This record gives sequence, C-alpha cells and structure tokens, in this order.
Amino acid sequence: MNTSVVICVYTEDRWDDIAAAVASVRAQTVRARELILVVDHNPDLHLRLKRAYPDAIVLENVHDKGLSGGKNTGAEAATGGYVAFLDDDAVADPGWIEGLESAMAQPGVVGAGGATRPLWATRRPRWFPVEFDWTVGCTYKGMPESRAPIRNVMGGNAIFRREVIGAAGGFSTGIGRSVRGGESRPLGCEETEFCIRLTQRLPGSVLLFEPSAGIGHRVPAARETFRYFRSRCYAEGLSKALVTRSVGSGDGLASERSYTFRTLPLGALKGLVTLRWGRSAAIVVGLAWTTWGYLVGKARR
Repeated sequence: MNTSVVICVYTEDRWDDIAAAVASVRAQTVRARELILVVDHNPDLHLRLKRAYPDAIVLENVHDKGLSGGKNTGAEAATGGYVAFLDDDAVADPGWIEGLESAMAQPGVVGAGGATRPLWATRRPRWFPVEFDWTVGCTYKGMPESRAPIRNVMGGNAIFRREVIGAAGGFSTGIGRSVRGGESRPLGCEETEFCIRLTQRLPGSVLLFEPSAGIGHRVPAARETFRYFRSRCYAEGLSKALVTRSVGSGDGLASERSYTFRTLPLGALKGLVTLRWGRSAAIVVGLAWTTWGYLVGKARR
C-alpha cells in the first residue's frame, strides 16, 4: 500500500459520481494506502463527505479555489510514496492502481498516466472524431497504444512520486480550472504545464503512458453537443497560450506539432475515404477553433 489516491470534488450535484469513484478505489486489486477527498471551498459538501466516508481523509482546499489548489492540498496531505489523482466523475478499473504502480517501478519514472475511455450519457455522436476525445477528458487518437514515454499525462488519471510534486513547485493556480476571475470556459492544461515544468526542473525524469491503468470518464449529455465541442477547443487554445507563457513554446507545443501535422490530417482523410464527412468537418473545425483560441490567448498576454 504505497499509493495515496486523491479525488478533488467541488459540487453536490456530482454526489452519485463521487460515490462511484470512491467505490472504484475501494475495489482495487492493490489497496490504496489512503483515500483523500479534497473539497473545493464548499463547506456543506465537506461536512456531508466527512459523515458519509469516516474512513477517508476529507479535507478542505487550503489553496486558491480550483482544481490545481485541490491537487496541491491533497498532495501535501498524502503519506504514500506515490500520489494518484482520479477525477470525481470517473470510475477506476480494478487494476488501476496496480497498473500505475507497475509503470512507476520502471527506471527513471517520476509519473505516469493511464488510459481513459469515455462513458457517454447516450452514445458517441457520429460526427465526434476520436482524435478529439481529449475534449471530454479522455485518451485520444494520436496517443501511444502501448507503454511508452510521453510529454504529459492527463490529470484525471495520473500518478506521481510524492516528493517530485513539491520539488517541481506543485500545480499552477494560474492555469486551467484554477484561473481566478470567474472564467466560465472549460479551461484545462494544468497537468500539461506541471509535467513540462517537472521535466524541465528535473532533467532525465521520465513520464510514462500505461494503458493497463484504465478508467472510465463520464461524459454528460451537455458535452455531447457540437457547441460544447467548439467551446472546449477554443478554451484549449486559450489554455495552451498560458502554458507556453510558463514553459516556453518549444516544450509547450512539441506534442501538438506532430498531432496537428500528422494525426489530424490522417483523421480527416480517413473520414473522407469512409464517407464520414461529419467527422472530417469536425476535425477541421476543432483545429480552427483551437488555433483561434491560442492566438487570442497570446494576444491577450
């Protein structure tokens, strides 16, 4: 039992999702050292969770409001050698911790991320390209299909050595869903910026993608719409502008270049060949909206 699991929560509207996430952690083939629930500035939810889960460590976020502050709070409270993060609207496969710990046992590895599959509220829209599953927080076409080094993990299915989180300065509270000022767009990239900063500060560090560490991530009906798809792509562009400001465009856009010039054209071409023109159109629109968001973000800052 060497892994502390942190689940960051913020709203009672996800009570059933939180319960499912907790149950999935309890059902692991390798037990967690401890389960830490971090509540983001919601006293009522904090009290309700303490009553419902007396065997868990239930904490209030002591940092800036947002996901990054919650992750930092959880990491600071953890006592395990590893700290794993699971989204509050996700369910971990029984071998999730076992898979992550297997990846962490490899030489030089300081962090790892697993495979995240979408759990659609209805069904995958016919036009929705697998190359853009990142818009719903899931593994996407273009990522490795077997264990391999990667630039950054996805934040809802990740594990790090506890000591490197503090050594890298923790998760930034100026990026993603931790941005202050009431930003309502679905921003992200806090884990991308953290991973790049981590490897910059600790040269030689390795991050791995471990497909055996699987989770399912819920996709509500509101996120199955083309309107949300465009909004999320635009927000990703804004977030990437913040990332490059923090870590530089060389590292900040390294993976995106291959994705943009290889993965997306192949996906669009495949859609045309198979007469799935809606997917091809969505790829073009997704790339355009993401690029526009990035340019707007750069201009603002």
